Parts: sequence; structure tokens; C-alpha cells
Amino acid sequence: MVATEQNLMTLTAADLMKHPVVTIPEDMSLHGAASLLQKEGISGAPVVNGEGRCVGVLSTTDFMKWAEAGGSHSMTRPEYCSEWQVIDLEMLPRDEVRHHMSIDVVSCNMKEPLPHLARLMLDAHIHRVFVLDCYRHPVGVVSSTDILAAVAQFDGAV
Repeated sequence: MVATEQNLMTLTAADLMKHPVVTIPEDMSLHGAASLLQKEGISGAPVVNGEGRCVGVLSTTDFMKWAEAGGSHSMTRPEYCSEWQVIDLEMLPRDEVRHHMSIDVVSCNMKEPLPHLARLMLDAHIHRVFVLDCYRHPVGVVSSTDILAAVAQFDGAV
């Protein structure tokens, strides 16, 4: 599909989102969640309760806050490529994710247009918005990269 200026601005979260979404159970250990994020190659994921409803978000920022607050961390290499290389995963507490997640989830529904998604990210200073259904189940994620890709596709179509 070649994007035009008109349909670029009418793209919705459903058009842009990646799915399925990697989720983290709220009762998973912090160590387990960090390992999952690292394995999936993502920097954050929605935290879900036993019914699969989004109750928070856990991201590398939460791990960095833990380390800065006095948690154990190690910088084994002076040059590192990702936030994961500054945290010694084995030193993470066995606490459940619910005690370390952010409860302020920036989310949208599948019909949200691209400009609104971009505004949500800019206002919250984040790089992803979780797409939730009417029951607050995560059904997708739109990242700033997804928005940039749509804009780049439009630019190439001109």
C-alpha cells in the first residue's frame, strides 16, 4: 500500500500496531520479567493481572530507576549497547513485578488516528502506546518507530 497525505493522517492504531503483544504477568518475578524483555528484544511491555487486563507497564526505565535508587548494578563494559548491559540481572530482587511497574499506562483503542498516537507519545515522553480492547486486554502496541515508518512510506510515495 502506498501512503498518501490524506490516508497517512487517517491511519489508526489498528493499521500501525504490532500484535500479538508480549505481556508480563503481575506476579512474575522482576528477574523473570527482565529476562523475558531481554529475550524478546523489547524495552517494555504491559503488565497484566490474572484476567489478562492491563494494570501497568514495566520498562527498562523502571529497572534503571531501581538501580539508581540503590539496587545492585554493574557496568562490566565501559561501552555498552543497551540498558540491559548495565544491570546485572542476577542481582535483581525476586519481588513480583507489581511492586516495580509503572501504573500510569499510556494506552489507546484501535480506532485512534496516527496524529493522536504521536501526541500521546510526545506528551508522555514515551516511545510506545499500548492498544487495549474494551476490557483493557492488550491487543497491540504502536511504537514511535511504527509512526516513523508510516511517515517514511508517505515520503517515498511523493
